[in-house]
Formats: sequence, structure tokens, C-alpha cells
Amino acid sequence: MVREQYTTSTEGTPIERPENQCVYKIGIYGWRKRCLYLFVLLLLIILVVNLALTIWILRVMWFSPIGMGHLHVTNDGLRLEGESEFLLPLYAKEIRSRVDSSLLLQSTQNVTVNARNSEGEVTGRLKVGPKMVEVQSQQFQINSKDGKPLFTVDEKEVVVGTDKLRVTGPEGALFEHSVETPLVRADPFQDLRLESPTRSLSMDAPRGLHIKAHAGKIEALSQMDIIFQSSDGMLVLDTETICLPKLVQGTWSPSGGPEGLYEICVCPDGKLYLSVAGVDTTCQEHSHVCL
Repeated sequence: MVREQYTTSTEGTPIERPENQCVYKIGIYGWRKRCLYLFVLLLLIILVVNLALTIWILRVMWFSPIGMGHLHVTNDGLRLEGESEFLLPLYAKEIRSRVDSSLLLQSTQNVTVNARNSEGEVTGRLKVGPKMVEVQSQQFQINSKDGKPLFTVDEKEVVVGTDKLRVTGPEGALFEHSVETPLVRADPFQDLRLESPTRSLSMDAPRGLHIKAHAGKIEALSQMDIIFQSSDGMLVLDTETICLPKLVQGTWSPSGGPEGLYEICVCPDGKLYLSVAGVDTTCQEHSHVCL
């Protein structure tokens, strides 16, 4: 241990220094000094490399005061220009394209858009897959430009709000259950066919049923019976000529009527048959046709 001695004296008094005085050098010498310089040099190299990497990242990612690359930060939100790829789900309140371009959502598998409530449950889903477009919601609706509903689907019914529903398929439209519509019409110069291949075809109207063919004929074909029924009223056949070419002819009655004239007779069950006309009626209540 080195002991330091302090001597006080007055002015003009000579001071004698001790003979054995030790001199100490201040600083780091030897291998410690070399290690310190090497450590400082290493820190300097790391600092320069980090600065160079930061500048390179800013250069590659196109950082600018208004955003990063094609991503610009505006007052209305974020704006992307060009094609962008999202590897994870994207959460946004509104997505819209530029005024002069369309919005394209593209995926190698499918594109799914989900709507969730405040609890995180999915309330609506639109899934566009490679083979099918699937919509999961309580109601699906397509509106026009002015907000008029054109097509609405829910669990109970399907509503088509357009003025005209056109079916252009060669096989027409297939309905497994009843159809309610005020008008069924074919295109000009095309035939209108209402057909039930294996079951019956029924047309009901509370205030009348109108079947019109302005430039052709009306033909009704059935494997069994064709029934025209009116619950409150009568059946009117208003035409110049009524042809029943396949009516059965009944037994001739020797009443001596005009040759070539026939009378239409009705059986109790409603069956029609022909009988040679005479001065009086030649219809027989118990004709062999009615039996």
C-alpha cells in the first residue's frame, strides 16, 4: 500500500520532499488496451452494417413520407396501387377500387368474405370457389342502380322483382311445386308449352283464366281426361266453328231426318256422341254409347 504524506508550511519555509517517491502512470496498457480498441472497432463495424441494412430496407420497400411502396396512407385510409398479395386474413371496414378501374379479388383456392357481429360470430359469408359460388346468409338480395330489389331469396320464398323473367334454355323451366304468376308468355313466333310428363297439370285462377293464341292454335293433349270446371259460372265456347272429329256415332233412329245432319247427344255422365238428326231429338237416354 502506498501512503501519501501531506506537509503544511508557511510562506518562505523550504519544503523537503521524501527521497523514496513513487510515480504512477494513468491509463490502460498492454493486452487490455488492444482488446478495448478491438471491441470499439467491432461496435463501429456493426453500426455501419446496421445503417447500411436500414438504408437498403428503406430503399427496397420504397418507404416514403406518404407510405410504403404501393401502400399510401391518406386521410380516408390506406390506398394500394397495383397487385397486392395477402398471406393472412385481411380485416377492413370498406374495400373499393379506383374510379377508372375494377376491383379484382383472385386466389388459387377460393375467395371468402365473412361478416361478423360484435361477438365474433359469422352472420354472412360469400365463398367463391373453383366450381361453385356459395352464399350463407338469412337473405340474399340483388338490387338495381336505384335500389330496386331485382332478386331476393330467403328461407320461405324467392322473389323476382323485374318486369320480365326470360328463360332461354331449350328445355324451358322446371318447377317441382306450384308457380304463381299473372302472365306466362312465349317469345314472338315461338310456341308456348305447359307440360307435365308424369303427373297432372292444374291451372287455377280466382277471377278467371285466359288462354290466348293471337297467331296460332291452342292444343291440349292428355293421356287421360281433360276437365274444365267452373265453381260459380259457366263454360263458354265462343267461336265460329267447333270441331269434334272423333265423337262416337250412336244407333241410327228411323225418324227420317235430313241426310248428313247429326245431333250431339250428352250421356248422364257427360260423354258426348253423335246421332243422326231427325224431326224430333234422336238422343237416347240408354244408348249403347253411354253404357
